[in-house]
Amino acid sequence: MSVRFLLSIVAPLLALTSAAAAGPTSGDAAVAIWPAGAPGSARHADEPERLEAGVYVHNVHRPSLTVLRPDPARANGVGIVILPGGGHRMLVFENEGLVPARALNRYGVTAFVLKYRLAREPGSPYTIEGDAAADARRAIRWVRAHARDYGVDPHRIGVMGFSAGGELVSLIADHPPPPARTSDDAIDRVSARPDFQVLVYPGPLGIPASAAAGAPPAFIAAGSRDACCAAPAVALYTQLREAGVSAELHMFADTDHGFNLAVHNDRISILHWPDRLADWLADEGWLIPRR
Repeated sequence: MSVRFLLSIVAPLLALTSAAAAGPTSGDAAVAIWPAGAPGSARHADEPERLEAGVYVHNVHRPSLTVLRPDPARANGVGIVILPGGGHRMLVFENEGLVPARALNRYGVTAFVLKYRLAREPGSPYTIEGDAAADARRAIRWVRAHARDYGVDPHRIGVMGFSAGGELVSLIADHPPPPARTSDDAIDRVSARPDFQVLVYPGPLGIPASAAAGAPPAFIAAGSRDACCAAPAVALYTQLREAGVSAELHMFADTDHGFNLAVHNDRISILHWPDRLADWLADEGWLIPRR
């Protein structure tokens, strides 16, 4: 076995391990996306978030975006809003939020990790289709409205979701938007449609799509042994393909749910799946800065 081949295997693993071990960088910043408070959350606005085991976020009542910016020399004007999974009971904020954000930074992408309201947490007053999806739409609107502040092109904003976060991606990208609410907030009048969508082992909610023909280009990835989410991934890909939407699907053999960025999986294909996403982003032209 050649040294070059060994390095091709070990280098990505070391990079991902380093990213997973690192805490938020000095450039990270969290901003509230509803400065006056999210609709329907007033009774809980003063309750603090709760962090479990240092990585799992609970009790979100003030949705926010944590911003991770790339090296300015690599920045290409693309912004991606990341929606971590967690079954709508918690947010896997480190491994499905900050770690993929840092990986995207290496490709020149500015990443925005969303803390959205959790509809299935015990005692939650929220709904997935109403409140969590509203937070996801608001996040895209907020990024688009503040694009210039972060060196992002407002026409190059995508959304990426893992598991439950993937359900939210489908709800906001592959279905008609809800009726516009009456509001004096200018951000509410900004488009919430993502320019592209990335779904990583997406849950079944929101699939099949009700507006597949108008959906943005999609990258979909899942494990073939995922009892929850293999079938939804294939179903959404098939529906988008038949609707004429540009879509790419990767189903990884002998792989179950929650492989995130290979933190708990040593399969070579899983170590390298972010490279397949980068290939797709490059092929679609997103990684090429527009002048």
